[in-house]
Amino acid sequence: MSTEVLSFLFSIVFMSMIVNTALALYGVLARPSLVKKIIALTILGDSANTFAIMVGFRQPSGTNPIPPVLLWKPTPSNIRYFISHAVDPLPQALVLTAIVIGLAVTLFLVFLTIQIYRQYGTTDVRKVAKLRG
Repeated sequence: MSTEVLSFLFSIVFMSMIVNTALALYGVLARPSLVKKIIALTILGDSANTFAIMVGFRQPSGTNPIPPVLLWKPTPSNIRYFISHAVDPLPQALVLTAIVIGLAVTLFLVFLTIQIYRQYGTTDVRKVAKLRG
């Protein structure tokens, strides 16, 4: 894949990530419904995960990246090649952890929203604040 195409694809992903982040922040800050706030918060977390993956990606010029698994005998030249061409596994591990934590937080927020709806009969935060006193 040429450098221009790769640069174009990165710019599209970066711009869509910025748009998703802006829409998610708008949804969290401006929408009164708790359900819409949860959806926006999930989109915000996905945008942050996409950003972390973009930061961790690197493509050596003219070659494909290799997985971070050393399959050959570790000689100094093999290790230098591996270091210069392997993908960094830390962002991938952090994103996987963030996805699991995000799922747990989302389930907790959905549970709280269901309890608020049972208690007050609405998920609108303005009405809940008035009913609560």
